[in-house]
Amino acid sequence: MSDTQPEVWVDSHCHLWDNGAELVAEAHQDGVAWVVDIGTDVERSIAALDRSRTLPGVAATVGLHPHDADEGPATLEVLEQLIADASAAGAAGRSAGIARLVAVGECGLDYYYEHSDRASQREAFAAQIAMAHRYELALVIHSRDAWEDTFDVLDAEGVPPGTVFHCFTGGPDEARAALDRGASVSFSGIVSFRNAAEIRDAAALVPADRYLVETDAPYLAPVPQRGKQNRPSWVRFVGEAVAAARGVSTAQVAAETTANAQRTFGLDDLPAR
Repeated sequence: MSDTQPEVWVDSHCHLWDNGAELVAEAHQDGVAWVVDIGTDVERSIAALDRSRTLPGVAATVGLHPHDADEGPATLEVLEQLIADASAAGAAGRSAGIARLVAVGECGLDYYYEHSDRASQREAFAAQIAMAHRYELALVIHSRDAWEDTFDVLDAEGVPPGTVFHCFTGGPDEARAALDRGASVSFSGIVSFRNAAEIRDAAALVPADRYLVETDAPYLAPVPQRGKQNRPSWVRFVGEAVAAARGVSTAQVAAETTANAQRTFGLDDLPAR
């Protein structure tokens, strides 16, 4: 009989939406102890909080995506009230029916699509960084074609402990800039794509205690599932690609990224599977 322990994973960033219960059950069967269900607006943040109350091994974030940043201060006020309420309930103790809020975001800058104007994006990003500081929560960052401004806003507001660059799409230079600011980087299925050599170079250089893995489900399914609707249970394929880039075993990546996600998001317990 083998003494090898089964791999345990954390999907540090996904969007469960309406089929959450099915996806979470499947993920648990495939060795995923926790999934972090990401809020991107008021409706989806409320839904993520609700799922974190009712589904085992689900943690939630509350945030406003840069695509919707032009919704403005009124939406940010609603989101902050959600954060305040969930933080107060969580401070009273962990129990059934209490939301597991672990981060602000995803928030940041997206100059590729620019669904919201750049000034509104920067203002919403800065406001959410401030919320992460106020409520002592991690921060989940979306940055696409906006590295310089992303770092500028972070430098001006101060980088919260537990800051994560989700779905990291930069190369070694951007990874070093994030690491120099105390942030961690999270790799998605893109790291397994053939044309992602710079991302793999970044995955090879990050310290063992500063990287995570994610699916960003239902988007960006990793090889060998590319082209399908992504699922949290496929985070292990992301881990395999990161392991190949780092020249280590998949089991080592599972252990390191699970420990990092637990520390970053305060997931002090691993649910029984």
